[in-house]
Amino acid sequence: MNDDEPVLLHTEGHLLHITLNRPRALNALTHAMVRRIDEALTLAAGDDTVAAVVIRGAGDRGLCAGGDIRSIYEDARAGRRASVDFWRDEYRLNARIARFPKPYVALMDGIVMGGGVGVSAHGDVRIVTERSRVAMPETAIGFVPDVGGTYLLGAAPGELGTHLALTGRSVGAADAVLCGLADHFVPSHRLADLTTELARSAEPAGARNIVQRYATEAPEGELTEHRGWIDSCYAADTVEEIVDRLVDSGVPAAKETATELLGLSPTALKVTLASVRRARRLGGLEAVLDQEFRVSCRAFTGHDLVEGVRARIIDKDRTPRWSPANASGVTDAEVARHFEPLGDQELGLASA
Repeated sequence: MNDDEPVLLHTEGHLLHITLNRPRALNALTHAMVRRIDEALTLAAGDDTVAAVVIRGAGDRGLCAGGDIRSIYEDARAGRRASVDFWRDEYRLNARIARFPKPYVALMDGIVMGGGVGVSAHGDVRIVTERSRVAMPETAIGFVPDVGGTYLLGAAPGELGTHLALTGRSVGAADAVLCGLADHFVPSHRLADLTTELARSAEPAGARNIVQRYATEAPEGELTEHRGWIDSCYAADTVEEIVDRLVDSGVPAAKETATELLGLSPTALKVTLASVRRARRLGGLEAVLDQEFRVSCRAFTGHDLVEGVRARIIDKDRTPRWSPANASGVTDAEVARHFEPLGDQELGLASA
């Protein structure tokens, strides 16, 4: 094991540890990291000495802040397609995690965003702590939730998933569990003891029982008290009507949310709303990942992704110039274009 490697692998007893090891970049995923994790899971699935896998992030700030956004920006600006190849392998990894035959334990401690959700929230044992902040913040950079995010958020109770998908807001432990993004709350100071005990168990079924013994009730969340206006406002058919309902609700928090939405990419908002609604009808994760791949490929060639990353990550002026600048300028045809088949470039997970 080389500490300079972006993904560290080591086996302790019957437990394979996968550690994302780019702490200064908040463990942001690169293509090489995705491939390394996929290779490790392939080997672990066929290794009878490995009873479970645990994934965590190096450092004390979080599991993973997402994909390497700067590299996607540079790739799009240069007219290259490396990002598309990255997404193809990343989404395949997300599907592999979801159907991994042994307990896949994700320590969602600290910041878990975007691609970090993809390598954790599709696992079958998902642990959050008092430090967890979980989000799919893509609309802030003119992008659309991917890595199976629309599948997860589409299945959240009521319209909570729609709210989180459009705003990109992060949630703590209790709300992550409420929305189906996590399963168990374990205080962060108990994670070391938990993984030590997992390593001792040779039976895959034992991993889930061990985690349940360490799990406790999470501190109270925030979303439950807002369910009334969230479910009512986000049930609207269009982004424009959602914003109108938020403004007219008489609830200060809802009005603040309307102002927030009006500052985000109108195209990303409309495509995100359609993505979440379509994901609910598609059913399986693989079909949703196929859809997200189409959307990501189309967003990659659009204006708002490059502009959003420029404003937030590159120049950091926080004044993106979206095109179109408002929701009324985003036509139904433009939204529908994001979902059109890619021909022989399809991801093809559902058909496989």
